[in-house]
Amino acid sequence: MTDQISKADIEAALAEGKRQITEHWGWFLTLGLVLIAAGVAAIVFPLLSTIATKIALGWIFLVAGVLLVVHAFSIQGWRGFLLGLLVGALYVVAGGWLAFFPFTGIITLTILLAALFLAEGVLEVIMAVRVRPHEGWVWLLLSGLIAVAVGVLIAAELPSSAVWAIGLLTGINLLSTGVSFVVLALAGRRAGQGTAVTA
Repeated sequence: MTDQISKADIEAALAEGKRQITEHWGWFLTLGLVLIAAGVAAIVFPLLSTIATKIALGWIFLVAGVLLVVHAFSIQGWRGFLLGLLVGALYVVAGGWLAFFPFTGIITLTILLAALFLAEGVLEVIMAVRVRPHEGWVWLLLSGLIAVAVGVLIAAELPSSAVWAIGLLTGINLLSTGVSFVVLALAGRRAGQGTAVTA
């Protein structure tokens, strides 16, 4: 009984995923094209994209740190006030360092980016398995495997290639992800047209 419920839930989730892709294929296509354009730009200008990635990450850390500090002061009676304040301060310092000193800390960013690619790759592989009956799932799986490979490559090449590898590999990853979204979008469009013709 439990196995039948689990199988039915899985089939329902797969059907919902296919329906979403079919109904919103235009958004998938737009996102894919934007990611492809960003990937090409990152590959053409690897040092510039490395610095841009570092500054963007710095601002994310900075904003998160300020929010954590504000949160800590808004609930001073909480037992974790000091720890929350300390974590927020660390985020602010790390974010300011990454955002306002663009040529320092590139190796640290390289390590963070390798972890990000590994996590993204695993998630894309899981997503590909979940939509597997849908046309184009192989491209999503390939994109996930490429992201994992990029993460491993970035980590293995430390520290010598940190200056150019971040931008180049970020571009390759964006490009492969963009292609996978375009393929899924076109498959969703064809599925929608087939449904309309059948109806």
